[in-house]
Amino acid sequence: MKIFEGKVVALKMNKTVVVEIVRRTPHPLYKKLLRRSKRHKADVGELNLVLGQRVKIVETRPASKGKFFKVMEVIK
Repeated sequence: MKIFEGKVVALKMNKTVVVEIVRRTPHPLYKKLLRRSKRHKADVGELNLVLGQRVKIVETRPASKGKFFKVMEVIK
């Protein structure tokens, strides 16, 4: 079960948010830390979220074609 922490970047769908997860990984040759990001659609349920909030998402069974995560909790 994967758990990620990210920022809400889109609220335009019903019961779905887009969460951007940013990770820092070293370049294979030069070892400089690079910023890599990925966006995941997550099911909201009954939570009221605001753009820019930090949330934890957890991997679940597919809720739709592109939605494989659910918002677990809001981080203050």
